[in-house]
Amino acid sequence: MKAMILAAGLGTRLLPFTLMKPKPLFPVLNIPLVHLTISRIRKSGFTTIIINAHHLRHQIKEALQHEANCILQEEETILGTGGGLRKAMPHFDDKPLLVVNGDIYHTINYQDVYSEHCASKADVTLVLHDYPRFNNVAVDERLMITGFKKTDNACGQKGKLLAFTGIHVINPKILQNIPPETPCCIVECYEKILAQGGTIRARLVEDHYWTDMGTPEDYLQLHADLLKQKIPVYEELDKMILDAPFTGLKNASISDAAKLIDWACIGKGAVIGDDVTIKRSVVWDDAVIPAGCIIQDAIVTD
Repeated sequence: MKAMILAAGLGTRLLPFTLMKPKPLFPVLNIPLVHLTISRIRKSGFTTIIINAHHLRHQIKEALQHEANCILQEEETILGTGGGLRKAMPHFDDKPLLVVNGDIYHTINYQDVYSEHCASKADVTLVLHDYPRFNNVAVDERLMITGFKKTDNACGQKGKLLAFTGIHVINPKILQNIPPETPCCIVECYEKILAQGGTIRARLVEDHYWTDMGTPEDYLQLHADLLKQKIPVYEELDKMILDAPFTGLKNASISDAAKLIDWACIGKGAVIGDDVTIKRSVVWDDAVIPAGCIIQDAIVTD
């Protein structure tokens, strides 16, 4: 089984932090998110993982150099979700492909989603949930997808609007409709499938945790939830919450006169000076905070 992680986006909602690091490399409890995503995909039985990259792709290339069975697709120009998948077609076979956005932390079971898609015989399965902030996918009473706009009334009286989680399973042949090396959003491809009478089904998930880590507030809230142990913690992060609600203290240089309040994640090699106060903040690897600074509800990068 093969999977693809979409990791080429610009991360504009996370500016200015994405000027320094692409979003899939943002650390979650000091481990880059892409490594956590790769690990979870592998544990679900997928043997080959394709990852596309555009923005600051040299950093992603360096991060993946020790990851086995990962294929990096570097994109000189940004191709979008559809264009990136189309470019990767030579790496796929005729079996369904798991596709995952590279900026999400969640507890959705990849294997369950994949198995249900294979049994359904649909062209595409999108994993959806009820998340009012992002609800814009129309589904009918059979959970078949009928449109991709909030203004789309195609869901009918018994239908509803749901949100896309960034997880889908596709039959690769559908990508042939996308012109090679052409920027394209995968939704455009899906709309054509619907217009041609194809089937796109929804896999509704509930009782799970999900965040797309799309804004600084989302990123900080994820850390707050993890360090306050309000949400499930990936097995890969178990060691990072041993000292919760603080983490990373043993691998940083922290003055005895510094004060940590509420929760804090301190990166490896960080230097925290005298009389520094850190409250509800994430400090990246090797960052230096001079004496006397007050850091609150912040991401510290250098």
